[in-house]
Amino acid sequence: MENYNDLIHTITLAMGASWASGINLYATIFVLGFSALNGAFVLPTGLEILSNPLVIGAAGFMYCVEFFADKIPGVDTSWDAIHTFIRIPAGAMLAAGALGDMGAAAELSAAILGGSIAAATHATKAGSRVLINTSPEPFSNWGASIGEDVLVFAGLWTALNHPIIFSIAFILFIILLIWLLPKLWRGIKKVFGFLAKLLGFKKEEPSLHVEENSKES
Repeated sequence: MENYNDLIHTITLAMGASWASGINLYATIFVLGFSALNGAFVLPTGLEILSNPLVIGAAGFMYCVEFFADKIPGVDTSWDAIHTFIRIPAGAMLAAGALGDMGAAAELSAAILGGSIAAATHATKAGSRVLINTSPEPFSNWGASIGEDVLVFAGLWTALNHPIIFSIAFILFIILLIWLLPKLWRGIKKVFGFLAKLLGFKKEEPSLHVEENSKES
């Protein structure tokens, strides 16, 4: 039974770390590393490096940078675009590190799934920010950013302390993503289509009514 519980905790840690990485990678590393350093839980061998004070300090510093960058309209979207190449690989690495003790096959499988989970949460965060930035006031950005930080801290705490509850919430979250991502994509296409017209990169096609008048003349 003890081995079974350890397995559940390890799998939940892998899911939680990759899920949170797509939202805020630096907060994820800081929370896991700081908690392990203070004896709140024991990290798997592949993730023990996170409890190194140097890693915790670097993650804490970058979290402070992101905390402010993530609340400036426009800057947050640029930040997300750059971190497409950081959050997704990091999510794969954290998931692989969590299951590394179970063998190469489990490690590779965790990397594939972890990268996909991080990509999904990153796409949701970045896509929602593009739509939120269409609002002229900054308060919606602040609210979204603070809400994301709270979600990461609360999600990781639940994953580490109540793995069954987190697993159920995680499944519901995946179902929500399947429903939400196509809608976000359509909204993003409309935003960029509007910007292209505004900047003159996309010209409106003549209407059918105008074509008929030209033929008659």
